[in-house]
Amino acid sequence: MNEEMSRRTKIVATIGPASGEPEMIEKLLDAGVNVFRLNFSHGSQEGHKKQTLIIREVLERKQMNAAILGDLQGPKIRIGDLSSERILEHGDQIILTTNPNPPEDYRYVPVRYKPLPDSVGADDTLLLDDGLIRLSVSRVVGQDVHCVVDVGGTLKSRKGLNRLGGGLSAAAITAKDLQDIDLAVELELDYLAVSFPSSAQDLEPVKQRLKEQNTSIPIISKIERAEVVEFEAALDALILASDGVMVARGDLGVEIGDPQLIGIQKQIIRRARRANRTVITATQMMESMINAPVPTRAEVFDVANAVLDGTDAVMLSAETATGRFPSLVVKAMAETCVGAEKHPDIRKSSHRIDRIFENIDEAIAMSTVYTANHLRGISAIICLTETGETALWMSRLSSRLPIFAISRHHKACQKMALYRGVQPIYYDVTQQGIEDIFESAVKCIVEIGALCPRQRVVISCGDIQHKASGTNQLKVLEVM
Repeated sequence: MNEEMSRRTKIVATIGPASGEPEMIEKLLDAGVNVFRLNFSHGSQEGHKKQTLIIREVLERKQMNAAILGDLQGPKIRIGDLSSERILEHGDQIILTTNPNPPEDYRYVPVRYKPLPDSVGADDTLLLDDGLIRLSVSRVVGQDVHCVVDVGGTLKSRKGLNRLGGGLSAAAITAKDLQDIDLAVELELDYLAVSFPSSAQDLEPVKQRLKEQNTSIPIISKIERAEVVEFEAALDALILASDGVMVARGDLGVEIGDPQLIGIQKQIIRRARRANRTVITATQMMESMINAPVPTRAEVFDVANAVLDGTDAVMLSAETATGRFPSLVVKAMAETCVGAEKHPDIRKSSHRIDRIFENIDEAIAMSTVYTANHLRGISAIICLTETGETALWMSRLSSRLPIFAISRHHKACQKMALYRGVQPIYYDVTQQGIEDIFESAVKCIVEIGALCPRQRVVISCGDIQHKASGTNQLKVLEVM
């Protein structure tokens, strides 16, 4: 089995000017990309339509499965337009103002967030440009928030604004987001990421918009607000309201402080997996490779740590969108994932082993992985699935074995491209006849070079084909 097939952790790559052409899409796939991210904060709708078409044409030509994720811009709070860049130094005094016609004074910085004066007070810490510039609030007067610069830097137009500890929040979905949801439906994207939700209720406008169009796209909630992780109940509610979550470490780190971030990351991953939800770890994972051909040792350790935590996927942003070495960074990340996955502690788990299940298919999924982990000589797990749900349940349990998920539905295969340890394969086993379904499944895996004669496999399937939630059989076979 080749290294790409043996890698369990998936890779999400953001597409941008450096990676949008067909030749680079092909290189990214060959290097190990499993999910392509379209960042709706940048580019036009026509551009995203063109990019989606390019990705799918390359996938069809190469006969590969990969998901496409659309990422909503969300209500990120920003300063307004500046007449020129401003150099802020320690001790400088500036005034953040919501006044639409501020005085022509260098100290004034316009802010688009009208509730700001009512949301902050003296001694609060405000952060600009993802925390690169740090301000202390001295007083609030009307529409003006007077601040002292603690950590200076170069301030440019439309940079992000956060409050240390959270507390600044806007309406969950903007008018632009609603247009981009419609675009995601039109393009039949595989996942939709929602930015800056502060609670499970913030997902309702997205779900309602999808319902109005008589469709559903799995929702990935980006966890990047302090209030979401302050209490376990709020975090769990958002996880359960989502199909998956993203540990968006940029804004989250700004709001809670970087020293707290690593513990929160581990908690989010653990709780998401327990809830049968997928989880992506994102932001600055191999940032130095925007301009360098190799990652730093610290970045390798960061990616490996997320793998050891059990994340489904690790994500690249500017590294592939605008960086100089898109395919090299994917290759470096893939090699790091494979190296971390060799650690014995992540190969088996007792997760959910004492649980009583309500659904037959979920019990079969858990039993299949347990059997594979504890029966000597098993080389792979094969899962026949209509929707991919059984494969998702299996992927929540750690195992050293690959899970080959066979489906006759392209959408299910694309969705499963995100699941940790799952290798989706498009193939209709029923074409060979229901009575030979197990043998057909094994033959399919042999033909891709993943199994050899006399190896043993564990297979799950349902005796009622063409029906979701019908998995009720488990079988151990030897490859002939």
